[in-house]
Amino acid sequence: MQEQPRTMNACLRALCCKAPPPPRPEFDVVCIGLTGTGKTHLLARLCSESTEGIVPTTGFNIKAVAFPNAILNVKELGGTDSIKKYWSRYYQGSQGVVFVVNSACSQAELETSRAELYSALQHPQLCTLPFLILANQQDRPDARSAHQIKKYFELETLARGKSWILEACTTENMETVKLIFGQFISLLEEKEQEPSRI
Repeated sequence: MQEQPRTMNACLRALCCKAPPPPRPEFDVVCIGLTGTGKTHLLARLCSESTEGIVPTTGFNIKAVAFPNAILNVKELGGTDSIKKYWSRYYQGSQGVVFVVNSACSQAELETSRAELYSALQHPQLCTLPFLILANQQDRPDARSAHQIKKYFELETLARGKSWILEACTTENMETVKLIFGQFISLLEEKEQEPSRI
C-alpha cells in the first residue's frame, strides 16, 4: 500500500519541480528602410498580429519579436524624408540592423535605398554591427532578385569586412522569413561572443 503514494510523489515532483527553461537572449535591433518597403507589415506578421488597416510608421514603433532561441526588441523607424534625417538619433544601443528594400520599387527609390544603406553601413554607431538586408516584396511580378539588388548595391565591395546577410523575402512566406531571421540571430550571437576590444 505504501508504494502508490511514493509513485504519485515521484510523478508530482517530475511535473512540478522542473527547472524553468533558461531565459532567451534579447537583442536590441533597429529596423530601417524607405516608406513602402513593408517594414511594418513584416513585423506585424512576425508578431502574429492583424495586418488589416496597416499604415506606414510616422515616427517609430517598438516590437518584441519572439523566436525559439532569442527575442529581438525591434525599433522600426519611419522611412519618409521628414523622418529619415532623424534616424541616427535612434541608433544608440542597437546590436544589429535590419534594412528593408522594396524589390519592386522604382529605379529612383532603389538609388535612394542604396544611399541610405551606404550611410547606415558607415555610421559610427552601426558600422561594426551585423546587418540583415531584406529584399522584400518578392511576390510582386516586377521584383528584382536578391542577386540583382546585391550587384546594384555593390555589397561585396561596400560591406567588405562587415557581418551581413542579404536575402529575398515576402510576407506571403513567413516560414522563410523566420529562417532568415534565425540566420541573423546567429550573427548577433557571434558578435556578442567576440572578445571586447580595449
